[in-house]
Amino acid sequence: MVLTIEKNLQVAMRDGVTLASDVYRPANDGPHPVVLMRLPYNKEQPVLLFLAGDILRIAQAGYAVVVQDCRGTFQSGGEFDPYFQEASDGVDTIAWAAAQPWSSGVVGMMGASYYGATQLLAAIEDPPALKAIAPFITTDQYYEKWTYQGGAFQLGFILQWATATFGVGEVVRRLGNGQATGADVGAAIEAGDDVADRYWHLPLTDLPELADLAPYVGDWIAHPDYDDYWREIAPCERYENITVPALNFGGWYDLFLGGTLANYQAMKSRTAQKLVIGPWVHGYNGGVFAERNFGLMAHDGVADVTTDQIRWFDHWLKGDDNGVDTEAPVKLFIMGLDQWREEQDWPLPDTQWHKYYLDSDGQATADGGKLSSDMPTRAALDSYVYDPSDPVPTVGGATFLPGLFVAANAGPRDQQVVESRSDVLCYTSAVLEQELEVTGPVTLVLYVRSSAPDTDFTGKLVDVYPDGRAMILTDGILRARYRDGFDKPKSLTPGEIYCIEVDLVATANVFAAGHRIRLEVSSSNFPRFDRNTNTGGVIATETEADFKLATNEILHGADHPSHLVLPIIERD
Repeated sequence: MVLTIEKNLQVAMRDGVTLASDVYRPANDGPHPVVLMRLPYNKEQPVLLFLAGDILRIAQAGYAVVVQDCRGTFQSGGEFDPYFQEASDGVDTIAWAAAQPWSSGVVGMMGASYYGATQLLAAIEDPPALKAIAPFITTDQYYEKWTYQGGAFQLGFILQWATATFGVGEVVRRLGNGQATGADVGAAIEAGDDVADRYWHLPLTDLPELADLAPYVGDWIAHPDYDDYWREIAPCERYENITVPALNFGGWYDLFLGGTLANYQAMKSRTAQKLVIGPWVHGYNGGVFAERNFGLMAHDGVADVTTDQIRWFDHWLKGDDNGVDTEAPVKLFIMGLDQWREEQDWPLPDTQWHKYYLDSDGQATADGGKLSSDMPTRAALDSYVYDPSDPVPTVGGATFLPGLFVAANAGPRDQQVVESRSDVLCYTSAVLEQELEVTGPVTLVLYVRSSAPDTDFTGKLVDVYPDGRAMILTDGILRARYRDGFDKPKSLTPGEIYCIEVDLVATANVFAAGHRIRLEVSSSNFPRFDRNTNTGGVIATETEADFKLATNEILHGADHPSHLVLPIIERD
């Protein structure tokens, strides 16, 4: 099909600012349903343009695809203020798209990550022309599961994103407007290249990049609790306003997985939803990683994300009776089997929730701890010292760090080096006599005691192979001050025992016969998360001079039954 492409159409917002928009549509006059994608990363970037679906295939399927630079980015006017601008700008753009002569008057939206956020933020305003969305690797709010997780600042993601993605783009935009020089661009690129070194910079409030490249990050750091600043822009606070069907895509190693699952679960009772989760990381939708190959079927080109999107829009925007509304609403890639499988809901309706108890003789480091479905008969505890000047390094998992686009530092990675540390506890099951499927949300319940008024506790679910490889599946963290809620920070009383719950998000994995299940427990995962200084103070303003050592204890036994809750699937 021949396409007509129009570049940099200026779409006026309610305050007079114009946003640059490209249109890809069939050459005939139409009218055609519209699929809108709004992004802050430059609509001229092919890699980012096709990250979550092939816009040319969608246009050739009979849609007018509109791609827009968000306010204050690249060709668009105004100032960029992440999240806060996207609801009104999205509503105004949807109204413009619905009124064009080549438009049928109905609009869908698609896109990944931040341009998944632009969909949900527009949808909470319930614009009449918006009839369907297809958010890809995005979340339900921009505090928990985006800027923070478990109350810990997602340092690795935020600094990489703000400097290497937003920051460089902003300076390039200024260069085009005559407001920056080539030297400014060089400095911004250097900041992006050196982001790994800047993870160690303290205090966080004094990061040199924040003033020029991404000043809004200072606001995020200044709001470490879930307060009204975050509630104002949280789609999950206004789910009742979202009436459009949503095709939700996520990845088992995506840092926004928890939010993707939350969106599906919350909205499925209000409107039609579909959920697709692959073995993907944020920004890479393939199945080949440095230490694990999930096979050809794992790649989104084979899973065919674009075909799913076209079928979704054909039904909700064109009215085609193609079965989208009657087929299984959930499609999951089951790791271990390395196969796709259709399901009727999430969590899976036949889930059996099993508790696996922590046990040891007080020596759980170096694989000394046990993990069993039997309640331990002995009372014991495991102790370690967490030193914020020597944090446990991030190795794989749901990361977004330098090297992302070759997936070298994300996804399934061997944890044996991490497990050799004295501040990492390991609790391991007996060798499995038959395969065991774990598919669903994963929760860790710990009875803890600390010498500090605040500290972190991390948990990591690991698949241990017969040759000793320990491959991460999913993990989580809890900043102890937030044990009663992210809006209710409260210090610990040193020496007092607390029961805390660490959200390890979710996975879908078959542990093969001969493998073992392992839980790692520690107090840091750096630079994925910022380091807790153990003082109980404002972490973002503190330096190494403020660091305190924390002696942290994990208690287990009948009186303090620390345990891992796994979603077990048993089928013939």
